[in-house]
Amino acid sequence: MAVKNQLTENNKQQPKFSAAIQGKTYQKLILNTLGDSKRASRFTSAIISAVSANEKLQECDASTILSGALLGEGLNLSPSPQLGQYYLVPFNKTEGNNTIKVAQFQLGYKGYLQLAIRSGYYRKINVLPIKVGELEYFDPLEEQIKLNMIEDEEVRETLETIGYYAMFEYLNGFRKVIYWSKKKMEKHANTYSKAFQLKKTSSFWYKDFDGMACKTMLRQLISKWGIMSVELQEAYEKDMGVVYEDGNVEYIDSQISEQQKQQQITEQQEQQVVMEYENTNECQQTMTNEEFFAGMGV
Repeated sequence: MAVKNQLTENNKQQPKFSAAIQGKTYQKLILNTLGDSKRASRFTSAIISAVSANEKLQECDASTILSGALLGEGLNLSPSPQLGQYYLVPFNKTEGNNTIKVAQFQLGYKGYLQLAIRSGYYRKINVLPIKVGELEYFDPLEEQIKLNMIEDEEVRETLETIGYYAMFEYLNGFRKVIYWSKKKMEKHANTYSKAFQLKKTSSFWYKDFDGMACKTMLRQLISKWGIMSVELQEAYEKDMGVVYEDGNVEYIDSQISEQQKQQQITEQQEQQVVMEYENTNECQQTMTNEEFFAGMGV
C-alpha cells in the first residue's frame, strides 16, 4: 500500500521516463535484476524506444513502467509494439481525490504463442479470425470444424470477421479446438473490460479488436486445457495488471476483477487436483513414464 500511496507524490513532479530510467537508482535496480551489463544496456535502450513512441505512456509513473518492462524481460519477450509480444498500456488510476497515471502490463497474443511454443509441449498451436463465408460448421461436442479458407490474403483482409478459432495439439497427439462467434467475443469484452464497456477508444479492444480476441481465445484455450510452463503461468497471472516495485499486481480495467482473480485461482486449483490425482495413480497407468515423456518430447 505504501508503494501505491507514493505514486501520487511521484506523479506530481517526475522527470521524463528516458531521464528517470537512466538515473543511478533505476540503473542499479536493472543491473541487479538482469545481472549482466550488456543485457541491462540493451534492455534500457529497448524500453526507452518503446515508451517514446507513446506520449501518454511517458506520463505514467516510471516505477510501474519499469516493473512491467522487467516482467516482460524476465519472460524473454520484446517490448517492441511492432512485434506485439507485450504492451505497456497507460491507465488513469484514482487514489482518493487524486488521479495518477500508471502503466499496465498486457501480454499480446503473439506473446502467448511464443511462451507456449517455448514450453516444448505443443506440436501445433494456432489462432485466427474467421471471415464471412469461411465457416461451414462447428460441432462443439465432437470439436470438429469445417472451414473453406479464402486463399487470397488481400481479399480476406477486407472481409468482415464473424468469429475466432483456436487449437492446439500436444506432441503425444492430444488435441483441443474451440470456436467463438464475434457476438460472443463482444459480450466477453463488454463484461471484462471497463474501458470497452464505457466505449473509451483508449481500450485495446477498440484499437485492435481481432488482436485482443485472438489473445482471449489463447487464454481460454491454454488456461483450461493446456499445459502451462512456469513462465506461461506467471505471464497469465500478471497479464492485464499494474506491476509494482514490491511485486504486487493490481487489476484496474475490470469491474469484476475479484471474480476474475477467483476464476484464475479455481482453474489453478483444478490443475493441481489433476496433477495430484495423476501422481497418486502413477503406478496404475499402463503407459510408463518413459513412454509418456517420450510422447511429450521431453
